[in-house]
Amino acid sequence: MNQNSNRIVNGDLGLRKPYLTAIRQQPITVEHKPYVPGIGDHLIDVGTARATLAVSNESPNGTTEDGYAAQHQHQTVIQQHVAYWDRDHDNIIWPQDTYIGCRDYGWGIFLSLIATIFINFGLSYPTVPGIIPDPLFRIYVDRLYKAKHGSDSMTYDNQGRFRPQQFEDIFAKYDQGHKGGLDVGDVWIFWKEQRMVFDFFGWTACALEWIATYLLLWPSDGIMKKEDVRGIYDGSIFFKRAEETKRNRAEAVNQKHQTSPGLVAKAKKLL
Repeated sequence: MNQNSNRIVNGDLGLRKPYLTAIRQQPITVEHKPYVPGIGDHLIDVGTARATLAVSNESPNGTTEDGYAAQHQHQTVIQQHVAYWDRDHDNIIWPQDTYIGCRDYGWGIFLSLIATIFINFGLSYPTVPGIIPDPLFRIYVDRLYKAKHGSDSMTYDNQGRFRPQQFEDIFAKYDQGHKGGLDVGDVWIFWKEQRMVFDFFGWTACALEWIATYLLLWPSDGIMKKEDVRGIYDGSIFFKRAEETKRNRAEAVNQKHQTSPGLVAKAKKLL
């Protein structure tokens, strides 16, 4: 089989490239093709990591809603990822910060406690500015890049920047049926294929992260939308969902107060 026949397999958006991204001799490369920028794509310099912007082809300037990206130019993307939990902006996330953030997000007491234990226990020691563990299990935001692990998408680089190519690859390779997002089956395949040899910690951490992502997004149709996942990476969706939860709770209280007089009036008539 010559290179011309392989180029048909490559078939990246109909563009003629001087390289191949897939060959028939290795079927897995055909089954999971990487993202290749096409004509009309808005994302530029896809291979260049962004220090302060979590970008995609759909959002080449990051999260512009409510000026989120502009307001967080002093933080790397991995720091933005946890900015929601740092309530007092002291670059330290205490266990109570995590718990309150989960509750404000809309989670119940039990799930919030479990999340707090896993998050602060798992991320505290890698971020401490020394070798002695923090007995209070605080997370030091300035050193969060030290908590990076293997066997994941590698969307964050080792310094906490955001890598657009790796993010786009998640969906180019594993969004079966081009749904615009990932369902549980897609994530299962992604998890299996991203595992590195003997990286048991990375396997576990990656699985827990995607379980948490699903719980955080809780998609009604079972599909975690690409832009929602991107919002997880830069932390913007935490603020958005927490505000929605706050608004829904306020509406529920108002409805309760509005309906109570009506119920009282009906009760009086019955009496």
